[in-house]
Amino acid sequence: MQANAQHAAAFLKTLAHEGRLMILCHLGSGEKSVGELEELLSIRQAAVSQMLARLREEGLVQTRRDGKTIYYSLADDNTNRVIGLLYDIFCAQSDEPC
Repeated sequence: MQANAQHAAAFLKTLAHEGRLMILCHLGSGEKSVGELEELLSIRQAAVSQMLARLREEGLVQTRRDGKTIYYSLADDNTNRVIGLLYDIFCAQSDEPC
């Protein structure tokens, strides 16, 4: 049980960063390149790449290479379900766009 709690805490700690959470939210609608995420988030490429590296390290995103472009997507259904739940709680009833 302690190992599961540690895994859950690490997962939630990764989600606790606004930029990483926004990346995961955008990836919930499908794979994106670093350039696409940079444009969507209005954040410099270096910062986006750093956040993606952390998400990849934690096993939350996976990559696919197409020529020189690397596309990122959610790594598994569990991450997608958590992002969907957060959307339902914080965005679905909000007047502000998520």
